[in-house]
Amino acid sequence: MSNSIVTQRFIKCHNKLREVGTIRSSRQFALKLEYLPQSLSEILKGRRDVTIELLRKAVESYKINPVYVYTGEGPMFMSEEGNNSFRVLTIVADKEEEERIVHVPVPAHAGYAGEFSDPTFIQELPTFTLPDYKYKSGTHRSFDVAGDSMEPTLFEGDKVVCSFIEPENWETSIKDNYVYVVVTRGDILLKRAINRIPESKNLHLISDNNFYDPYDIPIGDIREIWYVRAKISPFLPAPGNLQNNLRDDINKLQVVIDKQSRQITKLADTIQQIVTLK
Repeated sequence: MSNSIVTQRFIKCHNKLREVGTIRSSRQFALKLEYLPQSLSEILKGRRDVTIELLRKAVESYKINPVYVYTGEGPMFMSEEGNNSFRVLTIVADKEEEERIVHVPVPAHAGYAGEFSDPTFIQELPTFTLPDYKYKSGTHRSFDVAGDSMEPTLFEGDKVVCSFIEPENWETSIKDNYVYVVVTRGDILLKRAINRIPESKNLHLISDNNFYDPYDIPIGDIREIWYVRAKISPFLPAPGNLQNNLRDDINKLQVVIDKQSRQITKLADTIQQIVTLK
């Protein structure tokens, strides 16, 4: 089994820490990160991939540079100051170690976009699970829809359920005209995206509501990208309301037809009078 490029870079960082004497052994490294030494051994042997949670702890404890791990750019390690410029994803799991879906309501949007390294903020948000198998693998999050920029596809009050896209996959995984949640350094954006990363290092964001103009956002301003897989909407009229609305529509249509019928009859009478006079 060949492990991912992210895991390969993580292994290089681990080996460098041993080489310079920061850690004495892989076992010490694992215990420091509250990780099973046997599981770390599996990662180092290329039999399994590094987890996001293990990466987060390695960044916090050993200042491994997540930019290097995800993109291959920059130094392997960073200063304390540098650690404050990159978001490491925090996940929430239940007692069986099953990852839960974290929900980000509208009141938490500003805090979520501005949150850097404190996992407590994420852990205090509401969480839930869905029965569909596709939500059992990977990291998922849901966000409240705010505003009217995505109408008529999404309305304020809807919720979107999304899957996390790893930064190293942005260039290849983001598909044109699909809907994404883009988390910047100050906002949470829900838009359709045109992938211009290969040529321009940005995303072209489009609203479904034509009132809002499209615009570009550099990838350097983006902290997270989530692919919207489903929506949860509270706006479903009751069956009784549907029947009443249909009855009202039929009554209105009947009034229009009756009015047009009278006009046609009146026009026919007028034509008949003109013909008679001649």
